[in-house]
Amino acid sequence: MSEENRPDRGAPVEERPDGTPLKRVIGPKLLLLFVVGDILGTTVYSLTGQVAGRVGGALWVPFLVAFLVAFLTAFSYLELVSKYPRAAGAALYVHKAFGVHFLTFMVAFAVMCSGITSASSAAQGFSGDYLTALVGPGTPGWLVAIGFLLVLAGINLRGVSESVKINMVLTLIEVSGLVIVIVFGLLAIFGGSADPELAPDPGRLLEFNSDSGPFLAVTSATALAFFAMVGFEDSVNMAEETKDPVKTFPRVVLMGLCITAVIYLVIAVVTSTLVPTDLLAGSDGPLLLVVQAAAPWFPAAAFAVIAMFALTNTALINMLMASRLLYGMANERIIPRMFGSVLAVRRTPWVSILFTSVIAIILVSSVTIADLGGTTSLLLLMVFAVVNVAVLVLRKEKVAHQHFTAPTWAPVLGAITCVFFALPITGRPLREYAIAAALLGIGVVFWLANHFLGRRVDFDPAALEK
Repeated sequence: MSEENRPDRGAPVEERPDGTPLKRVIGPKLLLLFVVGDILGTTVYSLTGQVAGRVGGALWVPFLVAFLVAFLTAFSYLELVSKYPRAAGAALYVHKAFGVHFLTFMVAFAVMCSGITSASSAAQGFSGDYLTALVGPGTPGWLVAIGFLLVLAGINLRGVSESVKINMVLTLIEVSGLVIVIVFGLLAIFGGSADPELAPDPGRLLEFNSDSGPFLAVTSATALAFFAMVGFEDSVNMAEETKDPVKTFPRVVLMGLCITAVIYLVIAVVTSTLVPTDLLAGSDGPLLLVVQAAAPWFPAAAFAVIAMFALTNTALINMLMASRLLYGMANERIIPRMFGSVLAVRRTPWVSILFTSVIAIILVSSVTIADLGGTTSLLLLMVFAVVNVAVLVLRKEKVAHQHFTAPTWAPVLGAITCVFFALPITGRPLREYAIAAALLGIGVVFWLANHFLGRRVDFDPAALEK
């Protein structure tokens, strides 16, 4: 990455004896909070109803299966981050394993696209049932979603420090909303719902969608629910600032995954027990239905605000990641250099921010929230499948220090399950493949344009995902 165009340009930093110029200040507790906060997000607030529509009342099953798939892939990331304890990501690991620049670029571009589709699904959740509960019916949701994305673009243009500070506040609000759902939900289940028409019905927990049968019901719902368990892979970017990452990362990341899995499973059980499946399936604000059933005295508008803040958090971080990834590609000269342009005063990559925002606006204007969530899941499943293979290939490369080694069956099963849930046989709608192909096609066009114009295609993959 060219030094003169970096937003964080400053004085050269002397590298420390442990091989990183960054100060190792993140201990196990802070890393655990980062992992848990990064995983909790859009799916549970806005896509739980869509998952219920696919699987039926057994809402907990696809979340459990999604956790198991993510758990397998997490083993691969833990081996890689402890073997190469530097701020990195999927693109660097894939490049170390295969050395194919085009594959490395497409992995990075897929990660970027997943950030845009994730933010777009959050924008639709923001402008749906939660907005209606706050301001009443009649508000044009698509217009609010577009305005929402423009505000996020403005925040990102303002600067990364502002974005991170806002994220810290929004994460606390997001977690508070989940605590409300769990506490009120469990009290209603064990104490009786205040609404006699929505009496708790544990029998729904074993009901599967009769239209597709149990197998397709679970696989198609898991293909969407997998979106709920991603985020743990972002923690590898904290490796250079973590105390003793070789020992800390394995136990903390696995603990974080288990904590979030328990939270999701409890919410899934509470949601399905308290709210009929047909009501859930038609809502993009499912947790509001849970609160209304469990505690009808709790102001619907207050919870709607909490949910909208949570969705803002997810969208903000994903748009920040997507624009910085695009900026990194531009500075590595594998896409047009104009995407590396920065504002003179704020030092933010304005072209990349505007480009990713335009793509997100097109998506929220033309694609449903379920398809956006499913496309995010599809893109990341493809990336994770390649990473699971990469960790096996890199076994031949030895390093001087001790590191975590995943049991061989974990990346093998991880690759197989990721590929399986990315296939149409799971019941995944073909629309999601079309959306993913269109997004990745933009990357192919960028690559070919640089190739035929004779520009540099040799690049440093470590510069892409920092």
